[in-house]
Order: sequence, then C-alpha cells, then structure tokens
Amino acid sequence: MLQRDGGCGAAVQMNRAVRPILLCGRICAGKTTYAKRLGKTRGAVCLSCDELMLALFGQQLGDRHDEIVRRTTAYLFSKSLELLQAGVTVILDFGFWRKSDRTAADSFFRSRGFAPEWHYVESDEAVWKQNIADRNPAAAADETVGYAVDAGLAEKCARLFEPPGREEMDVWFVNRREGNDAFGIHA
Repeated sequence: MLQRDGGCGAAVQMNRAVRPILLCGRICAGKTTYAKRLGKTRGAVCLSCDELMLALFGQQLGDRHDEIVRRTTAYLFSKSLELLQAGVTVILDFGFWRKSDRTAADSFFRSRGFAPEWHYVESDEAVWKQNIADRNPAAAADETVGYAVDAGLAEKCARLFEPPGREEMDVWFVNRREGNDAFGIHA
C-alpha cells in the first residue's frame, strides 16, 4: 500500500505484514504483561526501555533517569527498525505518554515504510492501585521488570500522561485483571 509522507510528499511503500506495535498507557497499567502475551500470539519481539534500563542500572538512576530514557529510546527505535527490516514484528513497550511522543513515533515508522499498530492499555483507578500494590514489593525484591511506584512518582506520571483519543488507537485494551482472555482485549 502506498501512502504519502506528510512532510515531503514522497510516496513511501507501507509494509503491512511486518509492523511495529506501539503500546500506550500510564505507568503500571499492565502494558508489559499485555506486551508479553501479545508477543507470544503474534510472534513478535518486545522491546522495553524499562527492561533494558533496569537490567543495566537497577532502580538507582536518580538524576540521570530522563537522560538515560532518551538515549535508551533512541537506541531501541534504531534496533526496532533493524528488526522490522529483517521481517520481525516488534512491540515497543514504551508508554508513549504524550501526544507529541505518539506523533513522533508514528512519523518515524511511517517515513521508513512501516505502518504502526497502536494499542492503548487502560486501567481504572482500582486496577491501577492494585497493580502498584503488586509491583512495589516485587520491584524491591528485584523480582519484576518495573520501577517501584511511590506517591511522588505516581503524581509525576499522572501529570505527564496525556490519554489518547480513541481515533489515535487501533486497539483499546481495558485491563480488568480478572477474566482477561489470552489477549485481554475488550473493545
């Protein structure tokens, strides 16, 4: 399928068979669990900033956290493009909290011939709080790939998160924790 690149008007061949799947959702919504399940069913590789950063630096980045996030994101975008070009579907478990981040990611992949598939992972307040309650002890014991979420981090993330509109997403997953099927997708 040919689509016009919004920036320069050049025709770009869109690859529909292999694609980046981009996950949007606030911290502790259930994105990583969703990504792992989706990866198994779609035969996709999941790339996560949190997973890479925690493996390399643990929970102790402090003041360098935002800088390392930027560098890790750039690296994983580049690596995802390599995988896509090799014929491997990729899931980016990044969160894409701001509309500007979603727009930039969409443009990045479309300009290189890959039409992203956007998935939003939604959780209501009760599920979100239970996810945090489950994650924090596991994070403290280094038994999970995720940051511990204290009140300060939860407040900061809530301030930064810009929920997407339904028109931005291809799949809208509602994390209900119990009773989710293999995907847990509820339209």
